[in-house]
Amino acid sequence: MPTFWLVACLFLMSAAGFVLGRYRAVLSAGGEVRKLHSLPSYYGYNVALSTLLPALAALALWSILQPLVIDARVSGKISTDLNSDNTSAELMMSDVQRVSEGLNIAVARNEMTNEEIRVMDADAVDLRGRLADLGIALGSEVRPEILTAARQHRDMTHSGRLMMTIVVVLLAIVGFARSYGLTDKDFRARNVVERCVFALLALAASLAILTTVGIVFSMLFETISFFGLHSWKDFFLGTTWAPNFRGDSELSILPLLWGTIYISLIALLVAVPIGLYAAIYLSEYASSSTRSFAKPLLEILAGIPTIVYGLFALLTVGPMLVRIFGRGTEGLLGLTWMTGATSVLTAGLVMGIMLIPFVSSLSDDIINAVPQSMRDASLGLGATKSETVRQVVIPAALPGIVGAVLLAASRAIGETMIVVMGAGAIAKFSTNPLESMTTITTRIVSQLTGDTDFASPETLVAFALGLSLFVLTLGLNILALAIVRTYREQYD
Repeated sequence: MPTFWLVACLFLMSAAGFVLGRYRAVLSAGGEVRKLHSLPSYYGYNVALSTLLPALAALALWSILQPLVIDARVSGKISTDLNSDNTSAELMMSDVQRVSEGLNIAVARNEMTNEEIRVMDADAVDLRGRLADLGIALGSEVRPEILTAARQHRDMTHSGRLMMTIVVVLLAIVGFARSYGLTDKDFRARNVVERCVFALLALAASLAILTTVGIVFSMLFETISFFGLHSWKDFFLGTTWAPNFRGDSELSILPLLWGTIYISLIALLVAVPIGLYAAIYLSEYASSSTRSFAKPLLEILAGIPTIVYGLFALLTVGPMLVRIFGRGTEGLLGLTWMTGATSVLTAGLVMGIMLIPFVSSLSDDIINAVPQSMRDASLGLGATKSETVRQVVIPAALPGIVGAVLLAASRAIGETMIVVMGAGAIAKFSTNPLESMTTITTRIVSQLTGDTDFASPETLVAFALGLSLFVLTLGLNILALAIVRTYREQYD
């Protein structure tokens, strides 16, 4: 049974359990609701949750673990002679999964039968061409060992899904029968339901923490594997980034880190003054009608996808800078410094525009949190409006503004699409903002693009770069929170 219909059946059983559980509770009290320990709906919720939650939990765990178990068993059965041409296990399993998917699609479209799949021979059947017709692309011809492993993968997947359906349905039936049997006028349904809801809320609250821990450990293990294949001294202390999948790679983070910091600095030089001045105007000088009109327009920038900013950098800002600073011939300023549309300045300017609403919104909220009584006291002592803003409001809001700037810096450091399309792909040390450079995020994308061998240092370096970037942004976030908490003013 497809997962969608299985989940739909579970919800239907849960809805039926709610109705039957509520009806049984009222019936046990002889129709007098006041004799029930809990409200009638609690009895229905108890049966519904007992039917739905264990089955959904089993379905989720099974869906996560089954592919891992099947892939491990199938990869262990693949003949070792497939490695004679240095084919990686990941690429072999990728072909096995694609062939298995193609066989399932062919059966679903009635273009192959299960019997034909069972007896087919990879040497006799042009399976690769038939799968290509179904939209399944393979990098090479289907070898007999791959086809055998794909058939095993498909059979085990079907058996696993059938067993999963049986187990999930049985759990739902058992949960329904147990909770329905316990339903009685004296049963403390409200206590049970509230404990269940409390457990769900605690689980939801812990998901963010568990996700963060999972991300860190997944990157940490791959980073350890990388440093087992490549020298940590070259990564942290080297000065050259030159990946070579044939060996002898120089994989230093320092040129990438410099490009990341340089572009982020230019972005902050654009975003912080404009965003802060916009926040001061909207909170201190603008009328309510102007604020209600201008603030949403400003925050629209935050909703624009970063790929659109990247296209804006590539097609508009970059060519504009080339016309100003020259390319081949002298530009408008008589300069010939810029030779292409991609540069640090291009990416920095566009990223700064993207960060303006981020800085503006946070600063505006922080400035508005300063009590009006402080402004009134300053004005009452004879200070002008501008003096009140400069000497009272901004100093009071400064810790929060600094925190907002550091959070914007974290956002800039983690940006990908703008720097991919606007900054170029050259890893080097340079102070010229009109030259192309690259960043850590760009190299992560590049190293993990295409069919790659996850056992090579040239691929595993992406995880080391990701972990370094995570530590950097986490440090900035912690610093921002520390500044806000340490210097924040408490107002009544």
